[in-house]
Amino acid sequence: MTPEQQAEIDDQRAQSHQTRRATVPGMEEHLYTAHPVLDHGFVRVIDYMGDDSAICQAARVSYGRGTKAVSNDEGLIRYLMRHWHSTPFEMCEIKLHVKLPVFVARQWIRHRTANVNEYSARYSILDREFYIPATDDLAAQSVVNNQGRGAALSGEEAQRVLDHLRHDSDRAYDHYEAMIAETAPDGTPQAGLARELARMNLPANIYTQWYWKVDLHNLFHFLRLRADPHAQMEIRVYAEKICEIVKDWVPLAYGAFEDYRLGGAQLSGKGIECVRRMVAGEDVTQETSGMSKGEWREFMGVVRNPA
Repeated sequence: MTPEQQAEIDDQRAQSHQTRRATVPGMEEHLYTAHPVLDHGFVRVIDYMGDDSAICQAARVSYGRGTKAVSNDEGLIRYLMRHWHSTPFEMCEIKLHVKLPVFVARQWIRHRTANVNEYSARYSILDREFYIPATDDLAAQSVVNNQGRGAALSGEEAQRVLDHLRHDSDRAYDHYEAMIAETAPDGTPQAGLARELARMNLPANIYTQWYWKVDLHNLFHFLRLRADPHAQMEIRVYAEKICEIVKDWVPLAYGAFEDYRLGGAQLSGKGIECVRRMVAGEDVTQETSGMSKGEWREFMGVVRNPA
């Protein structure tokens, strides 16, 4: 954050407004706070609507804010989550300001159930900010998963990759600045290329920003996929930070989500039958399971004793 941006955020945080809306103390603390992610990114809450009681109120279609007994509300929320009810969770919404690398944004935007307004490089000049991974995050291609990482790179190879990333990012931005400049290197006036065309030369690790507004049901779907250990690290760290925020916003709903979605697993009909056979004492193998090797590997990742 630049000093000017931080001053603007501090000014917003210093303001308060009287309201009859339900508010959540934990979320009030998050409002306008920029939580750092990666090397130049952040997530911050701009606004939110609803709380745990709003979910229960919608489920019961009641006039009040749910029941007075928190245990009753918690039981209802867990029932809704367990049985995949969605509309009560759609009554809560959150608006986030996110700064993220373009290649992460391209993954993120696949979740088409939110309202998005992105920083426009047609009108504005992008900052010279690029995502450069930490050395520990440089890894070779996985030999098991075509869209995953394998063993970490090290030594000269890791340094060579970092040098390429920094060099190519700086060179692309130098050319970007040169193309939009209204003065040539020798001082001669020039028209300068339109920003909407010059941006095509920038690499996918440059940072962009957007406002992202989503309801809680679709946010949980996003987090279930992107906070998963198999998700790409660069988007997973954003999801994990949002998980921390949501936990302070709707603790009962997040607890149910963490139990049934993040900490749970979905089994196929074959998988359930194999579990029943195992419980009965049968020695089930991949060959006798009726599953492919990939299915069996994932199944065993769920039922295998970690010890």
